[in-house]
Amino acid sequence: MLIRIWVYDGILASGVAGPTDVFAAANHLAARGVAGGAPAGLKWSVESLDGAPVRSASGRSIAVDGKIDPRARADAILLTAPFVADMAAFIGNRTLVQALVEALRHQHAKGAWLATYCTGNFLLAEAGLLDGRYATTHWAQAGDFARRYPRVRLRADEILIEQDGLLCGGAVTSYLNLAIRLVEKLAGTPLASATAKTLLIETNRIGQASYATLLDERGHSDKLVAQAQHRMEATLAQGFRLPELAAHLAVSERTLNRRFKQALGSGPLDYLQTLRVEVAKRLLEQGQLSMEQTCQQVGYNDLSTFRSLFKRKTGLSLGDYQKRFRQVSVLDGG
Repeated sequence: MLIRIWVYDGILASGVAGPTDVFAAANHLAARGVAGGAPAGLKWSVESLDGAPVRSASGRSIAVDGKIDPRARADAILLTAPFVADMAAFIGNRTLVQALVEALRHQHAKGAWLATYCTGNFLLAEAGLLDGRYATTHWAQAGDFARRYPRVRLRADEILIEQDGLLCGGAVTSYLNLAIRLVEKLAGTPLASATAKTLLIETNRIGQASYATLLDERGHSDKLVAQAQHRMEATLAQGFRLPELAAHLAVSERTLNRRFKQALGSGPLDYLQTLRVEVAKRLLEQGQLSMEQTCQQVGYNDLSTFRSLFKRKTGLSLGDYQKRFRQVSVLDGG
């Protein structure tokens, strides 16, 4: 079973080393008969567009085994993800992007599994392979992804999505989950399970929502919406009324709703709920307030109602979130 790992400048070195270590461990375990079956026989080849080494985001040179050949036989393609500050500039590199998307389309048509993670999903979307299908990506890139590819059914809270021969992973380290899933597809579930247990890879990881910064940074130029956002932040603990906010800004409610949706993709009420959850997350991480006090700080008097909102937005209860993410100082004995 041959897995071709496609690389290019600007990827994380761990995106190559992590999966290949998983494949090597699977072969080792299979050879020892751990999964009770025949040797896995997983093989892999690291490849770049010109067959030359590539430079990782950290400046490390990554050796390759050969050149990407869209027509070469493969059971699976593992596409590494770009680790770049500007995805628009990356997508704008049409020479690189077009070469990769054409190769991806060809391999998908031949029946190879296509697996990628994080921002690598932008390349699957550029290839049109995700149109009408479900996909995930890094939570911080979800807004940009949704705007660029409206035909993709984005589920940004998911760690791993499989559909029609495509495997999409979420944030960066989901490449480990992808690698385990490829072991399962190519060598069977028992070996994949044994490999995950041996390497302590959690295959039932919670979704990305609890890790996400729910609010997009102000990547818009609408001054009215920015003023409204500042006003909401300044009066967060107080009761909120849309008519009062609109009057404060000297616009109609209809105009305010329309401008919010144009700038942020959601209305002011939804933005306010998300803002309250985001502030609550930070308070819970600090661990200095009770649940009731946290609730009041973000403008909710009904703890039960806020618990429901928080769970819906993050996938975790208030208590579970605090247990997982509370900042513990060494001086506190933690």
